[in-house]
Amino acid sequence: MTPSTIVVRPAPGRKSRAIVRFGAITVPAAIGRSGRTVMKREGDGATPIASMRLISGFRRGERNGRLVTPLSIRRIRPDMLWCDQSDNASYNRLVRAPFSASHEEMRRSDWLYDICLVMDWNISSRARNRGSAIFFHLIRPGYEPTAGCVAVSLRDMRRLLPHIRKGTIVRVV
Repeated sequence: MTPSTIVVRPAPGRKSRAIVRFGAITVPAAIGRSGRTVMKREGDGATPIASMRLISGFRRGERNGRLVTPLSIRRIRPDMLWCDQSDNASYNRLVRAPFSASHEEMRRSDWLYDICLVMDWNISSRARNRGSAIFFHLIRPGYEPTAGCVAVSLRDMRRLLPHIRKGTIVRVV
């Protein structure tokens, strides 16, 4: 492991739990409700076993204030959506409302995307139905499973952010 790689390993006991390690920082995390997979498909609830570059991020500025990170972080606007309809030309891309195809709202009311880092899963080389919106984001209370993302607490995200930059690898093993 190099200092530019975040390693996500399964935690014992539950397939939707993980351990995130980045240099000397080790924190608990949640992953997909279906655990991990090498055959990621849209809607399967699994986290892809892969090495994914961090591309950029989003934040809810009114909730998190200033973030210390060299990664490019954009403030989420109310019209920001993420297309998850695999037969749409904008599949697995940021889109703007109004948008009639299936999508996720980036400005969520449940604060999961208050800090949301975009991993290069099915983005730079897209294929239909290979999975969309695979993010590194904030966790639900009780470390509830994600829909395929990697999630950590706000406290742990703030510990990681100063060391994360574009190109940092998130390796799910």
